[in-house]
Amino acid sequence: MKRLALWTLMVALCFVLAGPASAADWKIAHIRPAGAEIDKDLTWFADEIRKGTNGRINIKIFGSSQLGDYTVVQERVGLGSVEMSCESVATQVDKKLLIGTLQYIVFDYEGARKVFSTGGKLASYMSDLYKKQNIRVLGWWPMYFGGIGLTKEPVEPRNPNVKKNCKVRVPTMKTFEVLAENLGYQATPLPFSEFFTAAQTGMVEGILGAGAENYYMTFRDLIKWYIPANTHFEIWPLLINAELYDKLSAEDKKLFDATAAEFEKRRWAKAEADQKKYEDLLEQAGCKIIRLNSEELKIFAAKASEAVFPEFKKIVGEAAYKEIFAALEN
Repeated sequence: MKRLALWTLMVALCFVLAGPASAADWKIAHIRPAGAEIDKDLTWFADEIRKGTNGRINIKIFGSSQLGDYTVVQERVGLGSVEMSCESVATQVDKKLLIGTLQYIVFDYEGARKVFSTGGKLASYMSDLYKKQNIRVLGWWPMYFGGIGLTKEPVEPRNPNVKKNCKVRVPTMKTFEVLAENLGYQATPLPFSEFFTAAQTGMVEGILGAGAENYYMTFRDLIKWYIPANTHFEIWPLLINAELYDKLSAEDKKLFDATAAEFEKRRWAKAEADQKKYEDLLEQAGCKIIRLNSEELKIFAAKASEAVFPEFKKIVGEAAYKEIFAALEN
């Protein structure tokens, strides 16, 4: 009897030390450093899930690409080795996801919110594409509109029909090359990480592909002119492995869905103000901001889309192109 009592006590103690049998530690990845806006919002999200599950699901945040490049992380979310992520859209598996950053598909926050919010036409279309990768989109985190950062003053920056005599770094994507050339710049495709050295050596005199927040955080000592031209809208999906989500209880699914909806709502409420905040910070750092009015933005958008959209069609194919734009028109 004594042995049985001792055995029962040891088993009970093991359960106490181990915690609830269903407790789980999850990982969520993003690409910004600690303290960035996305880091703060994901911290809030993780705290809400932890409280809502009484600690059964503990989500640990890995920023600064600690779990790998965003393209690798997206694949790992599909495989389940990383449970969640919220970072740039990776397009290596499905080129149709390029629609998420297609230049001038929208050019103001009203248009962006209409198509990229949960339930919006592009958001729904992209969510369906993610399903094919065993990934569920819980919500969306609008980052910013992109702009043009320059180390020297451009020629007639408000006129896209004038040659700027300025070489700019663009992402290694044909649509961005076409965009830059069509706005009067000479495009030099380079990885983002190589811009600093390229600018210091005079290889390039500007950059496209990101926005004020990224330029301020990374290159504020180099960027002397900035044009918030709204070249593309960057929105990050809040992703979870689809099989993992499906295994959640009905109550936990409801918690995740509601928390993700609030996560998205909170961000839409401040995304535009945050963009302006970082434009102002660039200005305070000595950068001249060349702000375009709504009519000038429309001219930029019309001229760029004439060249960019046909290039996008070449990349994804005519069938996919028609499918995507049909979804936008419906």
